[in-house]
Amino acid sequence: MILVPGAAAPDFTLVNQFGQPVQLSELRGRAVALVFFPLAFSGICHGELCELRDNIAMFEGPDVALHAISVDSKHTLRAWAEREGYDFPLLADFWPHGAVADSFGAFDARTGLAERATFLIDGEGVVAASFATPRGEARSLEQYRTALAAL
Repeated sequence: MILVPGAAAPDFTLVNQFGQPVQLSELRGRAVALVFFPLAFSGICHGELCELRDNIAMFEGPDVALHAISVDSKHTLRAWAEREGYDFPLLADFWPHGAVADSFGAFDARTGLAERATFLIDGEGVVAASFATPRGEARSLEQYRTALAAL
């Protein structure tokens, strides 16, 4: 079960695709969108992140920092970001494997992958909105618009 609105977002520190640490609590004062996805270079994930890249203005308007998270290594995430032109941080929940996804209730222990779950965190570190889609189903831009409206 993913974290629901009103829950405190667990703090974490992960490295981005460049190996730089990103700590959620250091982003306080600004809203953050955390987009968990199973794997880089996979079909549905590719489509979802390209759609976010192509519609990045929907996050910039309400000034939301977009971060995508998977269990991939920083090296894999960097290669994928460079190939696809992703200008937002991709965070590696590589080790301990999937620990951050698990803390948000978005880790599938059977597959060892993050689920497709999204969390909008307000400037105080509280989940303002969350949603997930079943395995094999992409998230829609409408789900993001609805979640952003909750901020």
